[in-house]
Amino acid sequence: MSPFTLHDLQCFDAVVKAGGFQAAAQVMNRSHPAVFAAVAKLERQLGVALLDRGGYRAQPTAAGRSFHRRAQALLRELESLHAHATQLAMGAESDLRVVIGDMCPVPQTLGLLSGFFAQHPSTRLHLHFEAVTGPWERLFNDEADLIFHRVDKHDARIEWLDLCPVPFVPVAAPGFLPFRASRAVRPKQLRELTQCIMRDTAQNPESRSYFVVEGAPQCTVADQLMKKEVILQGMAWGHLPRFLVEQELRDGSLISLAGRYLPGSVQELVAARRHDRPHGPVANQLWQLIRDHAAQWRSGST
Repeated sequence: MSPFTLHDLQCFDAVVKAGGFQAAAQVMNRSHPAVFAAVAKLERQLGVALLDRGGYRAQPTAAGRSFHRRAQALLRELESLHAHATQLAMGAESDLRVVIGDMCPVPQTLGLLSGFFAQHPSTRLHLHFEAVTGPWERLFNDEADLIFHRVDKHDARIEWLDLCPVPFVPVAAPGFLPFRASRAVRPKQLRELTQCIMRDTAQNPESRSYFVVEGAPQCTVADQLMKKEVILQGMAWGHLPRFLVEQELRDGSLISLAGRYLPGSVQELVAARRHDRPHGPVANQLWQLIRDHAAQWRSGST
């Protein structure tokens, strides 16, 4: 068996993933004949038929599937090596883009960022505040280097640092409900009452709804502080992070509606960034600082 090249291996990988030579050529920005020749050369060097070309599209043979599975580790390591080389070549970044999501305890986050960027005056902080799916959109559109929000931890494109759980509790002002508040309040009892909800700041929001009572009149706001004030004024009810209403629940200026039928939820706040993108030295120092100070968020969210 003759030695094969990484380029030949990448072409084979692209054909398997894209489902054919033409699609693989487009992905790799190569010509169709070049990709075809690379895979054919790989098969000759290995002495194994990796693809079945008898159908409409080339499909991996049993040997091809087995070889492709084993090749994945090498190709992932190659991607990681490229990213590491890019990081080594990068100097201190001139800019970092950070997004704070609507469920994030702001004082702890801003305190850490303020101290960090005071020590890195050559790197300019671009700070944005986004709600609902807005932080994800910026991250996946390459408009953010780091976000503080909840994420889908199954998404292979990201890495994250756990910061703290954030309980959300349904609340209203005393006297807002036309019936006695209890732990047995059902969503259908609230259908005629105004519900305050957050406006999604994403340009192309995902079709998700959080805590929304279908058919209820709505009051939409841009941030959690405005939402809290609307609810305090007896204009609506809604879900708020417990850390934001702890004092009001204690002094009675807000009452909890949480119970069997309105359980609220607990969201996991994380710091997240793209796993499939290189990060410069300043971004990596900030990442390590967040890792070292995660307890700040845990103490601030209780």
